[in-house]
This record gives sequence, structure tokens and C-alpha cells, in this order.
Amino acid sequence: MTITYANYPDDKGHFGDFGGKFASETLMHCLEELKEAYSKFKNDPEFQQRFQNDLADYVGRPSPLYLAERLTTQMGGAKIWLKREDLNHTGAHKINNTIGQILLAKAMGKKRIIAETGAGQHGVATATVAARMGLECVVYMGEVDIQRQAINVYRMKLMGAEVRSVSSGSKTLKDALNEAMRDWVTHVDDTFYIIGTVAGPDPYPAMVRDFNAVIGQEVKRQAAEKIGGLPDALVACVGGGSNAMGLFHEFLDDASVKLYGVEAGGHGVETGEHAASITAGKVGVLHGNRTYVMSDDDGQIIETHSISAGLDYPGVGPEHAFLNHTGRAEYVTINDDEALHAFHTLTKVEGILPALESSHAIAYGMKLAKTMDKDKNIVINLSGRGDKDVHTIAAIEGVSV
Repeated sequence: MTITYANYPDDKGHFGDFGGKFASETLMHCLEELKEAYSKFKNDPEFQQRFQNDLADYVGRPSPLYLAERLTTQMGGAKIWLKREDLNHTGAHKINNTIGQILLAKAMGKKRIIAETGAGQHGVATATVAARMGLECVVYMGEVDIQRQAINVYRMKLMGAEVRSVSSGSKTLKDALNEAMRDWVTHVDDTFYIIGTVAGPDPYPAMVRDFNAVIGQEVKRQAAEKIGGLPDALVACVGGGSNAMGLFHEFLDDASVKLYGVEAGGHGVETGEHAASITAGKVGVLHGNRTYVMSDDDGQIIETHSISAGLDYPGVGPEHAFLNHTGRAEYVTINDDEALHAFHTLTKVEGILPALESSHAIAYGMKLAKTMDKDKNIVINLSGRGDKDVHTIAAIEGVSV
């Protein structure tokens, strides 16, 4: 059966067997309010023009599609192109979505913004747009991630955001998201919750995807100019999966384009110390949607591990679960050591520091290129820059900076 991916999610927010809206009764009203507002403004010409203007003049879009010639030569196979989301204002793809959601918050008359963050990039992007709009901003962040991403914490504070430390559970992203949900329940009247990835209850997975879809739309136009047609493969890292869905969405009905999502293999999937929700997880409910999650035999969420603070989320966006289920996208893993090797390779060969999240995609793209002919083309989404990870990498390698 041919699947028309543009028909998903359905009117109840389902991507096949995944997605939906599993939330407390207190939140149902504001989720319906949000869905109604998004349905109105996503088709509003004035709203869309403001969004496009901000992407161009504030974010700096379009981001370049760059041919990594020396990396291509080293791999000896397909041409490797990098979609340079790292060159966006604030240094990652996260700004695309926060621009869209802050415009929606203003249109809905909300006075207060909350968010959660792991690697800090979504928190920085949220603090940035909140400062620009003059709105109060609170960002929840796990204690472990606060230590790993101290520079981003300081950046958020410089822009006037309050960073609230979360000490429960594993003290990482999932726990920060839990606390943000609790905040939202108690401040539903004046607060807009900017979720940073394609997860959460309906309408968040589709809304965050749509605000990031500009990535794939630009790649399609740029590939036509530079390659003369469609690329043969797209590669992106997947934690929750927002940068990957932003890249994949425009190409879902282009069957000739292979899609690869790269999950965090941590110390190796066989060790159990990883964050590969699709590769080694189970179907369950997490943060308001049905998807693949990292859980024990009793269905309880278990702790994850990744060298990257942005990839250790114990679930994945429901649309990724759907694409895996239908076979439209293939999900693979890259472990910590492979990601670290890719970080150093790209840095030394192309003079570009990739985020540790993006280094997972680079590592798989390097492997994939070797298996493909030289007349083929791979686009890897360079979703963020690695400045924020320099201290983490230096600590791992015993370097004092």
C-alpha cells in the first residue's frame, strides 16, 4: 500500500499507531487552545510572512549547503554535503522552531514562556526569542546537563532567562521536561510552553516539525542548483528528532531519497548504556505521546547514556516511530567513540567544529559514503556547532582549558 505521508498526523494527532494526546485533564483545555491557534495561524498569510521575515533577517536563513570536498576525498565514495544549521543565529537549528512558537505565543496573548533543555541549545534559542519579545522566560534543566553545558547556562542568564535546576531522576532532559510540564499545569492561563523537539502531546510533534521544515525545503532547492536534482541520501542525528524531521519532511514522498536517522549508541547498544530508543527500545507512552521509549519490563522509563547532552532523551518523536514502522526511514546507531572520532575528523579536515549531536550524523555519513559510488550525493544535517562541547571533549581527553 502506498502511504501519503502528507496526510499525517490525522485529526487526532496520530501517526499511524503512534502520537496522540496523553495528558492530564488540566492540560487538555490548553492543548486544544494551542491546536486551534496553530491551525489558524499556520495558514494565515500575515503570520507566515512574519515567520519567513524573521528566519531571513534574524536567523540568517537560508543556511548554506556546503560540499565537504576534503572529507569526500578522504572517504573515497559519495559526495558529502553539509547543511549548515550551525551557522544560524544561536548556533543550531533550534532557533527555527522557537521563532515560530514565540510568534504564536504573542498572537495568543501569552505573557510568560517556559521551556526545557538538555544540551542547552533549545534553552538558548528560547531565551533569545523571549528576550527579543520582552517576555518572562523560565528554562528547566537537569543538574547534570547544567554542569555539562555551563556556557549555554550563562548565555541564557545573560539574556534574562531564569534557569531552574532539576535534581530529580537522572537529572537530565527527561526530568527537566517533567518539571516544565508541572509548571505548565499550574500556570496554564498566562504561560506558553515552547517544546524543543518533535515529541509531546498533539499538536507539538507536527507543529515543531512544520517550523523546522524550512531545512528540507531549502535543501531541495539548493540540491537542484548544486547537484542538478535530488540527493541520494539524507542523514541526521535523532534524540527527540527535530532536526531530522525538519530535514526529512520535504522528502517523505520522494522514494528515491533514502533517509537515515542516527541514534546515540553510547557505550554500545549491547552494554545497555545508550539512548537508542528506536533501535533497542519498546513501544510506550512518554511525555504525552505513544512512541518508542527506553523502559524496563514493567514499563518504567530507564536512564540513558550518551556523550551528547542533546541525544540522551529516553524517547523519540512519534513521527520517527511511524517512519521506522513503515520502513520509510532507517534508524542506525553511532557510539560515543565513533562520534568523538567524527568530531575530530571534521574539525581537522574541514575546519568546522560540529556539535556532539551532529557528530553522530557525521560519523554515519562518513561510513555511508564509503559504500556509495562517487556520482552519488549525501546530505548530512550539521544541526549545531561544537563550541558548547569543547569543555566536555577536553575533560574526556584529559586536557585543561
